[in-house]
Amino acid sequence: MEKKITVVVPTYKRPELLSRCLRALEEQEFDKSAFDVIVVSDGPDKYTRQLACSWKYAGLIEVKYLLLPVKRGPAAARNAGWRASDAPMIAFTDDDTIPDPYWLQNIWQAWKGEAAAVYTGHIVVPIKGRPTDYEWHTAQLEKADFVTANCACTRQALEMVNGFDESFETAWREDSDLEFRLLQQRIPIYHLKNAIVLHPARKARWGISIREQRKNIFNALLYKKFPKLYRERIQPRPAWNYYLMICCFVLAVIFALYAAYTASVVLLGAWLLMIGLFAGKRLKHTSHAASHVLEMIITSAAIPFAATYWSLYGAWRYKVFYL
Repeated sequence: MEKKITVVVPTYKRPELLSRCLRALEEQEFDKSAFDVIVVSDGPDKYTRQLACSWKYAGLIEVKYLLLPVKRGPAAARNAGWRASDAPMIAFTDDDTIPDPYWLQNIWQAWKGEAAAVYTGHIVVPIKGRPTDYEWHTAQLEKADFVTANCACTRQALEMVNGFDESFETAWREDSDLEFRLLQQRIPIYHLKNAIVLHPARKARWGISIREQRKNIFNALLYKKFPKLYRERIQPRPAWNYYLMICCFVLAVIFALYAAYTASVVLLGAWLLMIGLFAGKRLKHTSHAASHVLEMIITSAAIPFAATYWSLYGAWRYKVFYL
């Protein structure tokens, strides 16, 4: 039977999460013979291959497995998936999501047969109590305009924009890049509140917010491609507060080296005050557990340096004036 929808799931070394996602897809209230699932491993991963292949032969849904020979990021994995499909509609989700049972049904019912159309659904991030900083940032997906963890595109729409830009080598800004190129081509993007995907917030290692700053490389790439849309929809202005914090700290050290201790103490005090305000802002909606408070204070001191370094690296790498 010709498939109506193909679901593309990029993954890499997360078989437990992938299994949970496939179970949710198996429970879809949609004709099981009318859709298939293409699992794309972003690099060699024997456990993912074993899981996908076992599902292919023992599951209730048709699962295909593709392998990228080297790790290239979810954008490349999604491209490999949709290009291997013959279905007129391609739905995308991630391995750490749980699609609602009526997810595919609501997408299919919304499509009126337009050759080029895109649908973006609603992300739900279930959180109990006061979240950690990482969980709170994950929960902001609920407010996002366009997230590839829950979207569907007609094949023609993807062909018109040539799919995902594989220059985005990690899971960051590749969805905004696709959205902006769809807007450029005047391809309609419809928002479906009833097409729901759960995105549970995973436990994160201590200090994850510092490592996350490396993603600023791809902020620079997105800004180079779409400077106006980037300022309108992503970041209205440069992170001047980060630059001010860095300047205060560096000048405090310089003045101390030249024995200008009064100026050094004033600047150091200003730096500590800004760290406190930054940490306080991050703690406003998050956990006040002692270990989390300590993490927020320490990482608030480090984030401006890490974010600025990776932003400047991205600006150099992509030859764009980005601050």
